[in-house]
Amino acid sequence: MRILVVEDEKKVASFIKKGLEEELYEVDTAINGKEGLDFGLTNEYDLIISDVMMPVMNGLQLTKELRKNGITTPILLLTVKDSTKDKVEGLDSGADDYLSKPFAFEELTARARALLRRKESQKDNLLTIKDLTVDLVAHSVMRGDKEIILTPKEYSILEYLLRNKNKIVSRTRLIEHVYDFHFDSGTNVIDVHINKLRTKIDHGFDNQLIYTARGIGYIIKE
Repeated sequence: MRILVVEDEKKVASFIKKGLEEELYEVDTAINGKEGLDFGLTNEYDLIISDVMMPVMNGLQLTKELRKNGITTPILLLTVKDSTKDKVEGLDSGADDYLSKPFAFEELTARARALLRRKESQKDNLLTIKDLTVDLVAHSVMRGDKEIILTPKEYSILEYLLRNKNKIVSRTRLIEHVYDFHFDSGTNVIDVHINKLRTKIDHGFDNQLIYTARGIGYIIKE
């Protein structure tokens, strides 16, 4: 799952990004509300976490603009303001939840999981193809009765391929999903990850799931 973090304090943004990535989420960061709005309108996210007090465009304005443009992605607001009036204002702007600073990271991830569960139905929490199952909440991968341990990047690639199963996914789309906007798309790192993922997912099993579309990208199919 992909999360957008909008936070003008670099240390805080870096802390949240690192922690969420350790929880196997893919994370983009924006330094103000205007940049966050651009990201939110041009990319698909499963959750947006935004500070309220920011330059250029604050979190409340960002939330209102996203909702005005039809973006229904769950939004979690972060702020040092913790009065009831401030929380009501945040929720009335279109946000789904409100967390006061300073916060424990465990609470942030718990609220994030709750919003993601609310967004996805129980059926959607499981991605399957043949005997392969990915649990999006538990971040677990099973093929038959065997648990498969993946790195965060391998997990993200597999999840994206499964969300687009039976469709060819280009290397460019995989790079945009797995890495941030500053990544060098000219490297072969995606191919390296795919080879490792294929070894874990397909090696030792009767049926192959991951295929190469030569010159284009990859596809997972039955």
